[in-house]
Amino acid sequence: MRLPQISKFNTLRNQMLFGFLLVMIIILTVVGIVTFDSVSTLLKNKAEVHIQQTAVQANGRLEGILEQIDSLTTLVSTDSYVQSLLLKEQNGHPATFTERQALPPIMNIVQTYADGVKSVELYSFDRRRIFPLDEAKLEDKISEERIDRATAEKGGIIWFGIDPSDSNSVLAIRRISLIDNNFSPGGYLLARINRDVFTFQEPLSGEGERETMLLVGNDGQIIASNDPSITEADTAEWSETESQTVNIDDQSYVLVRQQSEVTEWTLFILTPISAITKGISVLRTAIVVSAGIGTILFILLSLLLSTIITRPVFKLIKTMRGARLGVLKPTDVVSSTIEINELNRTYNQMVDNINELIRLVYEKELLQSRTELKALQAQINPHFLFNTLEALYWSLQEKSEDELAEFVVAMSDLFRYTIVGPNKDEWVSLNDELEHIERYLLIMKMRFGERLNWNIRTEAEYGSAMLPKLLIQPFVENAILHGVENKVGDGTVTVSVMRTNNDNELEITVEDNGAGMDQATLRSITESLEQGQAPSARKSGMGIGNVYRRIKLYYADEAGAQSRISIHSKVGEGTSVILTIPTGAGGLYENANDYDR
Repeated sequence: MRLPQISKFNTLRNQMLFGFLLVMIIILTVVGIVTFDSVSTLLKNKAEVHIQQTAVQANGRLEGILEQIDSLTTLVSTDSYVQSLLLKEQNGHPATFTERQALPPIMNIVQTYADGVKSVELYSFDRRRIFPLDEAKLEDKISEERIDRATAEKGGIIWFGIDPSDSNSVLAIRRISLIDNNFSPGGYLLARINRDVFTFQEPLSGEGERETMLLVGNDGQIIASNDPSITEADTAEWSETESQTVNIDDQSYVLVRQQSEVTEWTLFILTPISAITKGISVLRTAIVVSAGIGTILFILLSLLLSTIITRPVFKLIKTMRGARLGVLKPTDVVSSTIEINELNRTYNQMVDNINELIRLVYEKELLQSRTELKALQAQINPHFLFNTLEALYWSLQEKSEDELAEFVVAMSDLFRYTIVGPNKDEWVSLNDELEHIERYLLIMKMRFGERLNWNIRTEAEYGSAMLPKLLIQPFVENAILHGVENKVGDGTVTVSVMRTNNDNELEITVEDNGAGMDQATLRSITESLEQGQAPSARKSGMGIGNVYRRIKLYYADEAGAQSRISIHSKVGEGTSVILTIPTGAGGLYENANDYDR
């Protein structure tokens, strides 16, 4: 075979040179990016701190307005005339028209001393409006839920956000407690405030750039905003994210949040990053120039280092070429360079290891030949067993012992299936497995007699499904030895096969009507299965623990073994085991098989 031509430039020296150069370019690029990002982040963080402080001041101004309204509405609610009027209402004496006409000077205190208050309304505890002078109901203005919240607050003011009936107003309500009646609820004070009061118009930074500022209520509604293009969906997304930057119309902003302790509303301030990172272009230019100078210096240094390294390597190559066509021999080349000496030492170790591996492979081949010989000798024992059973069968036939002869045939088929299998294969069809179970039950019937009955039900279309050999028999064995044997009277073992809701899976159920077991025993068996320690019936046979491990091995890519075996049992009612397996590939049988005994 002709070896491909190798370019004369594809030398170790050139590879080292270009490799070092590539590494240097990557390092310079990474350092430049990290430096640029770090400086940009530093500028952003400083700007964010400044904006955060400004946001705290803006939020303080907002809370000042809210606290002023809170104080004025408290003054109105504790007014002696309002208290006496609501106390009469509570005692069943509605306020007269004349008494209600005296309320405007008191109620107008809030509108006079607080900016932006559009109206103040007074309601009795039975939600009838006392001021203004009409007969409106409180539930016509706000929902029952909000009224209940105000009642539960016991006098504290509640801010609800935008008025449903007036989109230009913000609602606030407080319960009035009657001082002379043990602070019992006596009525409600409802205030409407103009939304423009909460709008920020002036920029917060000193650079003339106008920030985007929004005030968002607890329900996600935008109470105030100086950018009408931002929607409530945007603010909801900002509330969920932990990022300090957001994008709006392909422009990045620094996002600062500030929550009011009075209303729990959230103030969002978005400052354009372009206004924060002015001057970054100078830093970018400096990084590019520095990277260029560093690359040139690194090329010169790489040429020098590659020459120093490759010269001793060429000497080692000559030694390796001499050993290519003969027995591998260690090299005696010694270099003054520590790395080259380590390379020579590693090469010598490799030679010793290869010679040792050659010896091990030879011994392994010899051992394998001996093992195959022993395997051929071991096949004599099964053949001797089958010949003995066949001789016994003909002897019983001659003596007209037909029933015993039938059992001998079943036993011979059982051993033949268990020891070698129909195709000497670990995988068998479902029909082959069920036929094996039929033979096993026939032999067990010789012991239990009429006490043992069984049903095996399946459909023709399932018969070609492939499964590991002896996967079902251990569960049938347990059903007989732990179920039927411990039951007084006749016992029945049922094996049924059906398709699950998943068309690619079959559900094989083995159940008995035997003694069953309590939940503690069932839980112990399940835990033992998960640990791979479940014993077989009477300490013999394949064992359900073996089945569990095989399922875990064969179906590891499809489902866990624990999810494919389900055991249910009740004391005195019996036990059922449900085994779920994939249907696999294969053709369908022509005729259905339905075994009943």
